[in-house]
Amino acid sequence: MAHHVAIIMDGNGRWAKKRLMPRTMGHRKGAEAARSVIEACPKLGVKILTLYAFSSENWQRPQDEVTELMQLLRHYLGKELQNLHQNKVRLCFIGNRDYLEEDIQQQLLAAEKLTQANDGLILQVALSYGSRDEMLRAVRDYAADVQAGKVAPDQLSAAKFETYLDTAGIADPDLLIRTGGEQRLSNFLLWQSAYTELYFTEILWPDFDMACLEAALAEYAKRERRFGRTEQVGEAVNVTTIHAEQV
Repeated sequence: MAHHVAIIMDGNGRWAKKRLMPRTMGHRKGAEAARSVIEACPKLGVKILTLYAFSSENWQRPQDEVTELMQLLRHYLGKELQNLHQNKVRLCFIGNRDYLEEDIQQQLLAAEKLTQANDGLILQVALSYGSRDEMLRAVRDYAADVQAGKVAPDQLSAAKFETYLDTAGIADPDLLIRTGGEQRLSNFLLWQSAYTELYFTEILWPDFDMACLEAALAEYAKRERRFGRTEQVGEAVNVTTIHAEQV
């Protein structure tokens, strides 16, 4: 069973173009698809869902599209927050918030505070997120702690480094899905996906639904995850134990 599913939600613009609609309509339909998948995850046994909503590179898109996406984010948080809270969803946001407008930053903080004690699905949303930027920020923060005398340089380990990442305390993804036909990670969870199973589909994100998620999970269930070990008895990885050590 995939404990943590991450999704690169690709294809909104192409979905709209095929229908002779503005790209903004594709993003709106994409938000509906996200709602459907969020609702489906608890039913399918998924405990953590990470959605790549807006990358650090997306700031380079036309200003009117960026403005529409930010407005859609405001609308979604305002409309869906109480419903998510009632369904025990815990919201977390990863990425560089410095580039977001102040009112959105406040919305994110309020959503995290409201849902922090919820024990249902963990919904981790990547906003203004780029994995290289995340790792650079982590290195800078560690260097600052070294300079302040809080840690020593030789104390840095993989486990220690992970505590400086945006995803600290969250288990790595078991399955990463990318919709829209492209087959690359696009600067998404590069450290965290070292041993993640990848699943690519031609389906455009606005058309992705519970049945599509079930198909991806069924494919994942066929795969053998060895984490660099052999398949010999006694050397198999206990994935349940790994997850028990993290959220």
